[in-house]
Amino acid sequence: MPQITLPDGSVKSFDRPVTVHEVAADIGPGLAKAALAGQVNGKLVDTSFLIDRDTELAIVTGKDEAGLDLLRHSTAHLMAQAVKELFPEAQVTIGPTVEDGFYYDFAYDKHFSPEDLAAIEKKMKELAGKNYPVTRTVMDRDEAVKFFRNMGEEYKAEIISDIPAGEEISLYQQGDFIDLCRGPHVPSTGKLKAFKLMKLAGAYWRGDSRNEMLQRIYGTAWGSKDDLKAYLHRLEEAEKRDHRKLAKQLNLFHLQEEAPGMVFWHPKGWVIYREVENYVRDLMRAHGYREVKTPQILDRSLWEKSGHWDKFGEEIFALQAENRDYAVKPMNCPCHIQIFNQGVKSYRELPLRLAEFGSCHRNEPSGTLHGLMRLRNFVQDDAHIFCTEDQLQDEVAAFIELLFQVYADFGFTEIIVNLSTRPPKRVGSDEIWDKAEQALEVALDRNQLEWTLKAGDGAFYGPKIDFSLKDCIGRIWQCGTIQVDFSMPGRLGAEYVHEDGSRRTPVMLHRAILGSLERFIGILVEEHAGKFPPWLAPVQAVVMSITDGQAGYTDEVAKTLRKQGFRADADLRNEKIGLKIREHTLQRVPYLLIVGGREVDNRTVSVRTRAGEDLGGMPIDAFAERLRGDIARLGRPAVED
Repeated sequence: MPQITLPDGSVKSFDRPVTVHEVAADIGPGLAKAALAGQVNGKLVDTSFLIDRDTELAIVTGKDEAGLDLLRHSTAHLMAQAVKELFPEAQVTIGPTVEDGFYYDFAYDKHFSPEDLAAIEKKMKELAGKNYPVTRTVMDRDEAVKFFRNMGEEYKAEIISDIPAGEEISLYQQGDFIDLCRGPHVPSTGKLKAFKLMKLAGAYWRGDSRNEMLQRIYGTAWGSKDDLKAYLHRLEEAEKRDHRKLAKQLNLFHLQEEAPGMVFWHPKGWVIYREVENYVRDLMRAHGYREVKTPQILDRSLWEKSGHWDKFGEEIFALQAENRDYAVKPMNCPCHIQIFNQGVKSYRELPLRLAEFGSCHRNEPSGTLHGLMRLRNFVQDDAHIFCTEDQLQDEVAAFIELLFQVYADFGFTEIIVNLSTRPPKRVGSDEIWDKAEQALEVALDRNQLEWTLKAGDGAFYGPKIDFSLKDCIGRIWQCGTIQVDFSMPGRLGAEYVHEDGSRRTPVMLHRAILGSLERFIGILVEEHAGKFPPWLAPVQAVVMSITDGQAGYTDEVAKTLRKQGFRADADLRNEKIGLKIREHTLQRVPYLLIVGGREVDNRTVSVRTRAGEDLGGMPIDAFAERLRGDIARLGRPAVED
């Protein structure tokens, strides 16, 4: 009879086979009530799953990541049930989970309206309140095809027809609603208490534009009503901080149909871009990187040798000239190897660190483009380190230290780190993979970082570490990465002369800290809601006259600040000072300098912050010193005395 080992190492023995739910009840009634599923030897199963042998078991609740995903998938089924009750002629197709929620696609002759969405959500709450048991059954594939076809669910029948003959198909039923699903699911609809339908969209059947258009309903679901409320609040904050709206309000950049996914930078936005770029450039130079520049268009043969053409062919912009096929550069790594290959390299020259603000073009689907966050043309703070295997660990550790410095300078202190190891399909020997993975792991531990293992998620050529930022409203942005590549240098003929005189292939580390500069700036806009720290602000100070009588001195102050390297404007308009203050506050200018008759007489300025704090009058040099200190601090918080 089964002995069940729990996560804390304790063991429970039973004299008969037991379900996951029965084990949870044996542990305690509270856990039995909260249980959504179980993990049996690492596999997620229903609470009705029967355990008949010695097993490792973890009870999954809504507080667990796996439990939250389960809640969302079960809520997708609840939504499909509600749609079928309200609109019986609608056909259900697929309904997976996505980040923060779920969706379900429906085939329906009429268009769903916002009013329909409200009715569906109301019906979902009604069905959840009835607490229908969710039960699993299995059926032969051909029998399942007939079953769904007889129900008029042609899309489900088509999905099942693609499954190999002879396989059993699992179905889940709640009330009168039956759906195809691998599962698992919550034990009853009453477990679904915190959800909301979000929006309608269109989607092609199976993602193919040649197929019919379906109607997609998106929703979100959480483990508690408080979590749902917090999520909706984050969405409201994100809406206020939307970088596309702020870009228009602050005159930073725009996008237009004539150049989809490509940015038109305005003067103010370009100031931010150049400040970010120059910051990275200076730091790379200080850490031993050599900046290079490579062509935008290269012959197709190079991308075939590197493997990019086969793997990313649909994303590459291709063109022809003089009977030759070319590709607009989608990434920089093959080009950096061409620079490495010029001349014989000695082991004494390694590590060689090549950096480039590389402009890349990728043919992203138009429907995925999203402001600065998803573009077809973007610039990476890209670099590649050519080194020996023995230098791997030191180079990775140095990169991690540099990356955390950069993020802190931009004001980000909460960083999520993931180590992704060898995938099933890969190149290179296990010995090399062992060495690479160990080097990354040791480098992470040397930097005393908490990290999560993502087993099997590495690139086909080597393991990698990904770094994600958590912003002020809790969103996660994956930005930095370092990847170990044992494949591409050899494919493109990179060699160095080893100490023993032999020719060897260098290891190449692909690394980026910000990732796409455009995307990182979009993150900064939303992180600060357009209120950039002074070092990044397009205009750092505006000097405003109260009347025309102070125009000369106002202009003099602005010129004095500009000569000292500050970005300062003079506002000499014949407008009320209150209007000027309001307009420049809305433009998120860090400092507003007011000049009246007293300031002219005392050779001072009256200083206000965009937050409305009155700092009083001060000489120009004193203000300049204050601003200089703000700029030197970058995005780091002020240190209290």
